Amino acid sequence: VIQSHPLLSLAALLTIVFLICRFIRDSFKVDSLAQRHVLITGCDSGFGNFLAQQLDSKGIPVIAGCFSEKGAADLSALTSSKLKTLQLNVTDSASIKRAVEFVRAEVGQRGLWGLVNNAGISIPIGPIDWLKPEDFTKILDVNLLGVIDVTLHFLPLLKRVQGRVVNVASIFGRLSLAGGGYCPSKYGVEAFSDSLRRDMQPFGIKVSIIEPGFFKTAVTSSKMIEGDLKRLWDRLPQDVKDSYGTTYLQEYTEAQKLSLGILCSSDLSKVTNCMEHALTACYPRTRYGAGWDAKLLWIPLSYMPSFMADFVVKVLLPFPKSL
Repeated sequence: VIQSHPLLSLAALLTIVFLICRFIRDSFKVDSLAQRHVLITGCDSGFGNFLAQQLDSKGIPVIAGCFSEKGAADLSALTSSKLKTLQLNVTDSASIKRAVEFVRAEVGQRGLWGLVNNAGISIPIGPIDWLKPEDFTKILDVNLLGVIDVTLHFLPLLKRVQGRVVNVASIFGRLSLAGGGYCPSKYGVEAFSDSLRRDMQPFGIKVSIIEPGFFKTAVTSSKMIEGDLKRLWDRLPQDVKDSYGTTYLQEYTEAQKLSLGILCSSDLSKVTNCMEHALTACYPRTRYGAGWDAKLLWIPLSYMPSFMADFVVKVLLPFPKSL
């Protein structure tokens, strides 16, 4: 076989060598993890909540930022006394400043080892002409400006220990598959993270981007998305409704529900394991694709001509009746 296909055999050999080297490189861990504090935003549920429990179970000191008192109390009940919670609204600079003081008191001279910008929302989401400017602002304030504000406030503590920043983007930061502020916010997180990584390299701070596919969290709750789509539809002018047709809302929500049912994974560890590696590996990756759909479908599609992504969206969503 080698003699018949020398170039193919060489490519296969190089691929195997690359994978072995990457596996060995990925296995090196930083030391003294029990002394390295990690702050996670958006720990009320989803990835942030699961990551906080995962790191806490391994003895890593976690400071969990929760939006609500109930979220903080529920997380505290599931974790050890070593984990600390604080209320944090990433859209409120005063709340972020209070969080900085809390974290500074916790970490002392050790500095902050890791910052995981996980907090995010997904709605309103839907056809662009169903939306208003404030619908975009609502999401951008949390998903992008919140990430920027939190990061800027905590950089001095991260510089002290040459720490890590882990920003949760999405495959929606590579492909804009739906209208609304979610995709622009995740594109923005990608750009901000790239700039931050390059600017912080001289200071020893490593920046990683997590790009999850579809997972069963509050962000992908079909019930929540369907309810918000109904709200958007009800406020539309009649001429816009007429242009889509009377059955479009039902068809749109059913198409989304079907897609989410097929694509969404309930195994959140596929994402949190990437986050943990970015925080604990000596050589963290710049980007982590998480989920079978991200690795096998969305990320490869993002490198293909735009008409192919357009075709996929056309297959997944219904057409307005007037077209």
